[in-house]
Amino acid sequence: MSEKPGSPQSLKDRMAHAAKLRELEQQVQMGTVDTVIAAFTDHYGRLMGKRFDANYFVESAAAGGTHACNYLLTVDIEMEPTPGYKFANWELGYGDFHLVPDFNTLKILSWQEKTAFVHCDLFDDKTHSPIAIGPRAILLKQLKAASALGFEALGASELEYFAYRNTYKSAAKKGYAKLEPMGWYLEDYNLLQGTRQEFYTREVRRHLRASGFAVESSKGEWGLGQHEVNVKYTGVLEMADNHALLKQCMKEIADQAGVSVTFMAKPHHGQAGSSCHIHLSLRKDGKNAFAGETNEFRWFLGGWMAHVPEMMVFYAPTINSYKRFEDMSWAPTRIAWSRDNRTAGFRVVGADQSLRVECRIPGADANPYLAFAASLASGLDGIRNKIEPPPQFEGDVYAARTLPRVPYTLEHAIDLFEHNEFAKAQFGPDVVEHYAHFFRNEQKAFERVVTDWERRRYFERI
Repeated sequence: MSEKPGSPQSLKDRMAHAAKLRELEQQVQMGTVDTVIAAFTDHYGRLMGKRFDANYFVESAAAGGTHACNYLLTVDIEMEPTPGYKFANWELGYGDFHLVPDFNTLKILSWQEKTAFVHCDLFDDKTHSPIAIGPRAILLKQLKAASALGFEALGASELEYFAYRNTYKSAAKKGYAKLEPMGWYLEDYNLLQGTRQEFYTREVRRHLRASGFAVESSKGEWGLGQHEVNVKYTGVLEMADNHALLKQCMKEIADQAGVSVTFMAKPHHGQAGSSCHIHLSLRKDGKNAFAGETNEFRWFLGGWMAHVPEMMVFYAPTINSYKRFEDMSWAPTRIAWSRDNRTAGFRVVGADQSLRVECRIPGADANPYLAFAASLASGLDGIRNKIEPPPQFEGDVYAARTLPRVPYTLEHAIDLFEHNEFAKAQFGPDVVEHYAHFFRNEQKAFERVVTDWERRRYFERI
């Protein structure tokens, strides 16, 4: 091959990569960077990778990439290898795949001492082809599809979380029960409650800004100790990369501060869940293709809405995800669109160049690459096939019992995804088969467990 796997193809990209690499080399020479993290996300959206001596990285791994065991795309959340995957298994010996740094993602992490970070793309060690089941590769495929239609996709993900005064270690010892939230009454926009956890949130904002994130704001949310941190609307790939690293940053700063945060979609019954509202728009010829509520705007919205059921596993990937979809809980329960209406699954906001669609369905537990990929695949299909959205809904969507519901269980969502021809056409049959197996194992893991709820309900009374 004339170029290494994953090397940028356009002159602009090659120049950008070279400039970022020179920046890293200078930092290493000055002694301000002595460690480089090369990472990628697994199916859960967790960052996996290696820490390199910085001198070795710039001398060797920067050009040649590195390797990791391919079992990382077949493990469960406890890191146990799961049988039944074609991609990697005991029979195949669990070999390696190739990690190639994307230097456009390079950041110097201010919350870690003298440490740089770079996202990597995954390639087959023998064929040098992209690993199709990799979350970043799935999103890249949809971005190429958008580009083929003449569009650039812009987006943002609003990430909510609950914060506690317990450390992660003490929370684990307590079985994650009876934790102390940072707030003790509902704090949505309440500055007094926000001030009480500013010792943590300010550090998050400060370190994000110092590490190269374009930070916008933070605010209290509706739950006890629930908060949200937002970074700037940008290209969808950059946003997904930022989202993955943002979660890592927040967990590591919490660890350093002796507190903890969770991105579970529904950590407590009787309270609001944590969402990951996705905002999307398309740009064409340097301008917002949605401005003026164009045909492209309507068709994109129509396609996005039409394909929610079969794409639901990418918006709500765990058993816990579906506990969030309660009426009058701020989470959407029915598929409808409206203008600036928080009871709708799709909320149209902004005007002219800022006009965009906000999908309120994904939870904070979603893998950002998969959620954005599902959103783009659906919306672009709407443009290709001129799918019109239903009429705008006005009023309380929770009260509209005739509207179609979002799938209410992971099992139902898997059934819709696994056998869907649209999903297979967009992502590939092998990808659908792989992820259906992944989600099925998550479902089965829950079915084998006896919960505290069952003991409280049945131990004495049954």
